[in-house]
Amino acid sequence: MNTPFPTCATDIWRGKMMKAARLYAAGDLRVEDVPSPGEPAPGWVRLRVTAAGICGSDLHNFRTGQWISRAPSVAGHEFAGEVIAVGAGVSQFALGDRVVADSRFWCGECPACRAGLHNVCARLGFVGEVCDGGFAEETQLPARLLVRHDPTLDSAIAAMAEPLAVALHAARRLAAPAAAPVLIAGCGPIGGLAALLLLRPGERQVLVADRNAARAELVAKVSGATVVDLDALPCDPNLRHAPNLRHAIDATGSVAVMARLLDVLAGGGTLALVGISHGRLDLDPNLLVEREIALVGCHAFADELAPAVAMLGDLAPALSRFVSDEIAIGEIPAAYQRLIAGASGGLKTIVRMERG
Repeated sequence: MNTPFPTCATDIWRGKMMKAARLYAAGDLRVEDVPSPGEPAPGWVRLRVTAAGICGSDLHNFRTGQWISRAPSVAGHEFAGEVIAVGAGVSQFALGDRVVADSRFWCGECPACRAGLHNVCARLGFVGEVCDGGFAEETQLPARLLVRHDPTLDSAIAAMAEPLAVALHAARRLAAPAAAPVLIAGCGPIGGLAALLLLRPGERQVLVADRNAARAELVAKVSGATVVDLDALPCDPNLRHAPNLRHAIDATGSVAVMARLLDVLAGGGTLALVGISHGRLDLDPNLLVEREIALVGCHAFADELAPAVAMLGDLAPALSRFVSDEIAIGEIPAAYQRLIAGASGGLKTIVRMERG
């Protein structure tokens, strides 16, 4: 039986301390010296964290406290690490293995989990919230939440496996035909990664829109997408396929943007929602009925983490261009403030624990 909400340190090494960034309450993130995790419990693995990414949901939880279920908790759910101890019963990992973390802490017992739908588990929690996460020198996770990666891969690239899985899930849920153009609103990490994935076959036009022009241009330059003005559609001269634009991803969470996307999409279209929203969408359901437009929710990812890990090597050159900053643990609070203020020039800030 799986324990849905664990205490992540079942024991501690007396006298051994480490640095960690812990969230106490909304607006209260502290970098502290705390005891290192001790021997892992049966089925668990202790990791030396190698790199971790700061996610938009980390910032959302810091600002609102919406998902604080235990405090203090070591934040961070996008990370890679090296196995340094295994608990009883763990045979799939060995000391020295390089792994990435699954961000979803699912119960394994509810009807959704029994159906393999772990991302909609009835008791779903996320690493860094219901248990300690990756903004620390060491952490512990159940072995079932780890995927091995190529040990030659740069740890900063490995730490991007989780958001890449989210983007891959959104692209799969959108299910746009191979040659169909796709519009992506929002050029943050998920929107940027989705553009990169959707353009891999090279058979479609991908359009990206963001109020941050520099970020949109970066995504376009790295992925090959075309930047468009969402407010000007469908009259924008860059939008050659306006009458046939039937597929879009919202990676903003803005209800105003969602409404605009519904206006832009042609009949028979699909709008995939992956952004974290603030507010409620005022929607006439007749719009969906008469134009046969589907609204598709995309929550985290289903079985996309392993495929995302397998893509990392090929995508590494592009992924590295999305990294704007590499920082130490002690710089995390300042990075939060910088990201909230929109002062970062790239898409992803990486907390680097090692070089190479």
